[in-house]
Amino acid sequence: LIVDDSAYSRQAIKKMLETDKDVLVVGVASDGIEAMAKTMKLKPDIITLDFAMPEMDGFSFLRWLMKERPLPVIMVSSYSDVKTVFMALELGAADFIAKPSPRVSTNLLRIQHDLLEKVKGIKNLRMDNLGVSRELIQQDPGPIDVGDDRSVTGEQSPEIEIVTIGASTGGPAALQVILTRLPAGFPAGILISQHMPKGFTEPFAERLNRLAKIKVMEAKEGVPVERGTALICPGGQHMTLKGKKRNIRVSLKVSTSGDRYTPSVDIMMASAAESFGAKTMGVVLTGMGNDGKKGIVEIKGQGGYTIAESEETAVVFGMPQEAIKTGAVDSVLPLDEIPREITRAVMNKKGE
Repeated sequence: LIVDDSAYSRQAIKKMLETDKDVLVVGVASDGIEAMAKTMKLKPDIITLDFAMPEMDGFSFLRWLMKERPLPVIMVSSYSDVKTVFMALELGAADFIAKPSPRVSTNLLRIQHDLLEKVKGIKNLRMDNLGVSRELIQQDPGPIDVGDDRSVTGEQSPEIEIVTIGASTGGPAALQVILTRLPAGFPAGILISQHMPKGFTEPFAERLNRLAKIKVMEAKEGVPVERGTALICPGGQHMTLKGKKRNIRVSLKVSTSGDRYTPSVDIMMASAAESFGAKTMGVVLTGMGNDGKKGIVEIKGQGGYTIAESEETAVVFGMPQEAIKTGAVDSVLPLDEIPREITRAVMNKKGE
C-alpha cells in the first residue's frame, strides 16, 4: 500500500515497484484516514508512508498502525524532513528512503533499486524485534557493570583501540541503544557505517551526540580517530583510514553506482583492520544482505575481536547471519548485551 498526498509521488513509487513482477501494489491512499480504511480492507504486507499529509498525518497513522495492525513501514521522506525520519523510526517504522523529486527525473532511477531492495528484503523483518529495539531505547540505560570497580578513563591502554560497527535496516535504533550505553571517557575510537542516504547522516549523528555520553559526529575528511569519539560515515561515501600509529585519520571515498552497499561496512572494517591490526573490534548489527561479512573476516584474520547481533533481537538477521556463517565471529549476542561486551573488551576484560 502506497500512502502519500502527492499524486506525483504515488505514481512514481507505484511505477518503480511495478517494474518487479514479484511486487504487487494493492492500492494507494492520499492521507492517513484513507490509509486506515485501505489497510483493513486490502491487508497489505508492507506500507510506504509519507508524513506531511492533510486530514491525518503520517505520525498519527503510524501510531494507529503499530497499535492495531503492526506492519513493516518504509518511510518515503524528503530531505527537508530529516528530523521526522528519526522520530518515525522510534515510533516503529522499519526503514526509509529519500523522496523522489519531481524536478529531477534521474532521482527516480537513483532510488528505484534502493526501494525495491528494501521492499523485497523486508519480508524477513521481525516486527517483534522492532518492538524490542523501541523498548530498549525508552529504558534508562544506567551505568554498565563490567565486573569490577575500575572507572573507564582515557588513561587506560585498551586491548581494543578501534571499534567498528556496521548496520542497515533496524540500525538507527540499535546504534542508539549501543551508543547511549557506552560510558563517558570510553577509551577507544568508534567508526560506524550505517546504510543511509546522503543528507541524513549528519542530523543522525547530531541526534545521537545529544543522547550519548560519548561524542558522536559525522566523519569529515582528515579528522583524527580519537578515543571516546564515534565517527559516522557520511551517506553516499565510504570511510577508510590513513596514517600510522597515533596519527590515524579518516579518508572518505565517494561511492559509485556499482557499489552494492553505501556506506560500505566491509570497506570500513578492512581499512580499520589494516591500520589497527589485533586492536580492532568488528560489530555487525541488524540489516539486509551481507555487508560486513568480508570485513569481519579481515578483522579476525588480524587477530581482532568480533561480535554479531543474535537472531533473538535482530530486526533483520541477514547481515549478522552472513557474518556468523564465516566462522569468524567470536561472540553472538542480543542487542542489550552488546554495549557491555564492547566495554569489557576495550577495558582489557575480553573473554572473562
